[in-house]
Amino acid sequence: MPHEAGNQEQNFLMELLRATYQNQEVYPILQHNLSKLNDNLALMLRKWVSDRFAKEPANAISIAGVILKLSTIIQGFEQGNPGSNLEIAIAGYEAVLQVYTRKAFAKESNIVQQALVTAYQQRQHILSRTLGELQQQTVQTQTQIKTVTEQLQQELQQAKLQFNDLNTVITDFKQQTISSDSISLIAEFQELKQRQIRLEQFTTTANISSNIGQFNTAIFYDIENLTMGRSNPNLNFSLKQIQTNLEKTTLVNKIAIQCAYADWSDSRLRLLKNEIQELGIEAVQIFDYSHKRNAADMQLAIDVMELAQGRPTLEVFIIVSGDGAFAALAKKLHEYGKTVIGCAYEAQVNRVLKSVCDRFIPIPAPQTKIEEIQVTEVTSDGLLNDEIFVITKKVLHELQQNSEQASQLKKGGIPMSQVHQNLRNRIPNFDQKREKYSSKFSSFVNKILEEIDTDLYIDNNKLILREMLNTISNSSSKKPPKALTSSSINLKEIAVTAKP
Repeated sequence: MPHEAGNQEQNFLMELLRATYQNQEVYPILQHNLSKLNDNLALMLRKWVSDRFAKEPANAISIAGVILKLSTIIQGFEQGNPGSNLEIAIAGYEAVLQVYTRKAFAKESNIVQQALVTAYQQRQHILSRTLGELQQQTVQTQTQIKTVTEQLQQELQQAKLQFNDLNTVITDFKQQTISSDSISLIAEFQELKQRQIRLEQFTTTANISSNIGQFNTAIFYDIENLTMGRSNPNLNFSLKQIQTNLEKTTLVNKIAIQCAYADWSDSRLRLLKNEIQELGIEAVQIFDYSHKRNAADMQLAIDVMELAQGRPTLEVFIIVSGDGAFAALAKKLHEYGKTVIGCAYEAQVNRVLKSVCDRFIPIPAPQTKIEEIQVTEVTSDGLLNDEIFVITKKVLHELQQNSEQASQLKKGGIPMSQVHQNLRNRIPNFDQKREKYSSKFSSFVNKILEEIDTDLYIDNNKLILREMLNTISNSSSKKPPKALTSSSINLKEIAVTAKP
């Protein structure tokens, strides 16, 4: 049965994509399949788009256009579950951004990102409304517990009075011969005593339940401040250690909310994503259209004030940032009767922010990175022995050996995006390893092509194989020797060259 349901959802997705591509009416299809508009369809859409982009890179742009149109339609569809509809639309928008990059498709990327912002805001509105309903239910439950507790206390008081009366009667009967009536009174007394014990236990349990510690703390991480900028971000810090130090504070009872603000599309921040997921921190995406530094700060401040007004149970607000702009936010939180804890690098925290916080918890300063290998000791041979260079050379060699790909290399060339995806599939963390040699993928490949004997070259963002027509006429010519780079010079070569 689960397999059959999966096939039905797969067929439904294909029907939606086909109708969208052929400009047919999509709403009737959605109305007849409301039960299939769920989070599982969103996951299926993500997987299908990723697989299709990998298998058909040449059709990626047209596929992205269909996905964008379908996502817009589902976002505006008012029937079914609004939350599930938004998740499906968001899945489509995020998948389309793999193709509509800001550099290659600025206009389309801007449209998709604006649609994403709107979808995120709608999702946040739905979550806020749901949280409000849960909070109202919690208040009602607490009221009911309080009422029941008061009733039980009254019954307990009455039971105590009855117990005292019966105790007096039993004392009098001790002076008389035990009769049937006295035996029944003793049994009633014992029953009342057991009832008293049960009532006392229940009352104690109710009091404990009503006094359970609330989730009173919210933590907000300014990732750009922690990484100390965007040009060369420092990732030598531990969010888990920061959280552990904060939990040791007596003001913190239980953590209710954790949000980390950053442009998570930056590939350099991937190293933080696993830790964020492990700690249950919500990654808040900041689309910095204007490239201003305070985009994350503004969103953080807005979220803090909304929670301060709408969540009275939140009493402690922790701002993990040393930015002085948050000093005004801390003062405003004090007006609402909230406690503010600052957490930042000791040497980089703004003194005004530190002074207005109720408590400040320092973060150890990041250690300065030390280059493991001196420049004069790194040679081109050493680079070619690196894992990423060895595997990349092997992939380039395999492209020439495969008959189908070799034909494509000769005729029109293989897009660099396809080569890039191939290497990412073969080498874990490919982009991070590559950036220490070259920030651009084409420059990185050119470096390898210069070091190996091959007829491959890059032209118009495609990898092309030179035709072998002029091999004989050019066989007598020799390649000019490559210029020495600073990374290929060593002391032994200088000593040999200096000999007469």
